[in-house]
Amino acid sequence: MPESALVVQTPEEAAAQDRAPLLVLGPLEELLDAAGIGSGPIDARMIGDGHSNITYLLSRTGADVVLRRPPRPPLPPSAHDVVREARLLQGLESQDVRTPKVLLLHEDDALLGVPFYVMEQVHGDVIGEELPARFDAPAARDALVDELVDGLVELHAVDWRAAGLEWFGKGDNAYLERQLRRFSGLWDHNRTRELAEVDELLAWLTAHRPEQAESTLVHGDYRMGNVMYGAGPADAPPHLAAIFDWELATIGDPLADVGYLTANYAAAGIDSGPLAAMSSVTAEPGFPSRQDIVDRYAERSGRDVGDVRWHQTLAGWKACVFLEGSYKRHLAGAGDDPFFAGLGEKIPEIARYSLAIAHGEDA
Repeated sequence: MPESALVVQTPEEAAAQDRAPLLVLGPLEELLDAAGIGSGPIDARMIGDGHSNITYLLSRTGADVVLRRPPRPPLPPSAHDVVREARLLQGLESQDVRTPKVLLLHEDDALLGVPFYVMEQVHGDVIGEELPARFDAPAARDALVDELVDGLVELHAVDWRAAGLEWFGKGDNAYLERQLRRFSGLWDHNRTRELAEVDELLAWLTAHRPEQAESTLVHGDYRMGNVMYGAGPADAPPHLAAIFDWELATIGDPLADVGYLTANYAAAGIDSGPLAAMSSVTAEPGFPSRQDIVDRYAERSGRDVGDVRWHQTLAGWKACVFLEGSYKRHLAGAGDDPFFAGLGEKIPEIARYSLAIAHGEDA
């Protein structure tokens, strides 16, 4: 057996490796049996394009489900909290938010070395660098983005207090101030080198921080690559079926999600920057612009969105902080994702692009 196998069958095989596997199938099968989730051997396949928490499709007789777990420890402070994420999804089951159903939450780290949860499989398409043929029509391109925006409006409309989510965040309209303080500390923890551009971003954000008008549920990573459009016939209009990757969700400023979505959205005719590279298909002709997204959100939500540059810049700065933590793990030999090897150059690129947004130099 290779020393670096990601999936093994038994705890004994896991213990024989230099590095812990991501899945140990034997005990996992027993756990799923006890929960009534299928039967028999598990076929496990890693899915998704994320570079944070890890997602596997588990297939066995009578069940196809999705397991979500953190990467191998050690982990940055307060990062990769899948237990908190799963509890949020459970709390949103009765709300008008497009979320997958959690089937099992396993908080004990004895089985895989980390907590994890299992959710239902949602069938459809996650759109990244290629557009599925069923959406290759002008009306479908508009509808894809309209659905993306409407899903965010629904999320922000949740009465989080009535939903019992007081535990999930402070809701005191000081979210933006806390973001700057928290991520400053995280940057001090994650940084592997001096990057003047990242420090300049923090200085600009601090000097220009807007007043927060309200507190809503916020996703924190809302973009085209973190939603799924449901399966259907070729002539059916696009329907956003599920929102994934709630790791960064909290109670905060809804405009932070609008800034993040637009900063991560590839648009035709402009330099969309490195954050938009994972969902580059929307840069094709016929897709709405970033301003179209802002306008539809303002219309559907009834909010005064104003100038979203500050929130777009915040999105870029936070990405630099998070990715530097992944780069630090890569330099220490603890990261498996080949994406992390390129972060030495990618992070300064994100910072420079974010500074251009801050100073109004983006197209």
